[in-house]
Amino acid sequence: MQIHVVRQGQTLQGIARAYNSRPEDIIQANELPNPNNLVIGQALVIPIVGRYYFVQKGDSLYSISRRFGVPINEIVSLNQLNPDQPLPVGLRLYLPPRPKVQLDVNGYIEPKPPADTEPRVVKKVGRHLTYLSIFSYKVTKEGELIPVEDTPSIQAAYPFKIVPVLVLTNIDRDNFNTELGEAILRSSELQNKVLDNAFAVMREKGYLGLNIDFEHLRPEDRQQYNDFLRLAAKRTREQGFTISTALAPKVSGEQVGAWYEAHDYPAHGEIVDYSVLMTYEWGWSGGPPMAVAPLNQVRRVVEYAVSVMPNDKILMGIPLYGYDWTLPYVPGGAFARAISPQEAIQIAAKYGVPIQYDEQAQSPYFTYRDEQGKDHEVWFEDARSIQAKFDLVKELNLRGVSYWVLRIEFPQNWLLVEDNFNVRKRV
Repeated sequence: MQIHVVRQGQTLQGIARAYNSRPEDIIQANELPNPNNLVIGQALVIPIVGRYYFVQKGDSLYSISRRFGVPINEIVSLNQLNPDQPLPVGLRLYLPPRPKVQLDVNGYIEPKPPADTEPRVVKKVGRHLTYLSIFSYKVTKEGELIPVEDTPSIQAAYPFKIVPVLVLTNIDRDNFNTELGEAILRSSELQNKVLDNAFAVMREKGYLGLNIDFEHLRPEDRQQYNDFLRLAAKRTREQGFTISTALAPKVSGEQVGAWYEAHDYPAHGEIVDYSVLMTYEWGWSGGPPMAVAPLNQVRRVVEYAVSVMPNDKILMGIPLYGYDWTLPYVPGGAFARAISPQEAIQIAAKYGVPIQYDEQAQSPYFTYRDEQGKDHEVWFEDARSIQAKFDLVKELNLRGVSYWVLRIEFPQNWLLVEDNFNVRKRV
């Protein structure tokens, strides 16, 4: 696969010719919403075997070899070059496919009407998934579970050898509830009741894994949460299931805040089979415009995690969405609208605005003015931002990645998963 960023005056036909591809193949691979109205700065994934590189001023065979990790003699042989001659600027070089590494891929899914949506989503991306985490069974203060309509998702997972994972949360009325978490963590009787109920559902419906996602816990409940996880891990493994957790994005063990203090990275790394780092929502719907998962911030979290947890127990979170903020941003004002990467491209094409790229955050963004004269700022994910995240996963040799949330269309992501990784199947 090749990532190409559209420049001024380029057409789909011209881009396809440059890469020995066909316009229809590029349209199909990217599910392009704007094939006849490309946007300056729009990233396209070119579906070719290997990559092309166009020689830039100052390039040499040595520098290109180091940059792409391809031996000089292989570049020379593939492109029939004379190694004693300088490379002319603009020369197109063919480079072989990058080596793939193995990893786990988790996708969270939220069952919602209509009931056939989840099976269609799983069928489309199932070959790229190791785990399907179904969000969520909410615990009550009595230790009961509030179910979701999960059967269609579970049934869709098995043909693709995906591990169905039941997600337990302390959510009440759509928000994580501190008091609810405290009630469970302060009672061994309630903890065992929650687990009894979870295992009954898992056996009945065919789940193979348990994910515990308790958030906004009191700092003083940190040890109680660890103890609950130890109990859950022991009992889960006795049942033959896997156990995992979701963790707030911390950059140190001393980080303060309602989201962070009860999440003990070293303890989770010791207790459970793997943990999902929720490395997203720096830019969130109620906050000021910024990248949802800026790479510089994601890196800080993951580097802390690998310093205190086994890297083969870490799944790095990746968002499949962006936000469209109406400006000016006012704290406590209207929330930003969540959008898919496909919708972001459509908006940029509709209003004829170029897409820019923040090199520090490794994220695309743009601004536009709507028909009512209101200004907007949009941050989202594209092929470049996803590849940057994949490079970090490979650099730190993590177990894998985890996506929030699977209903959102982002075909470029799955093209790059296939290009970078061999996805493990654990069923």
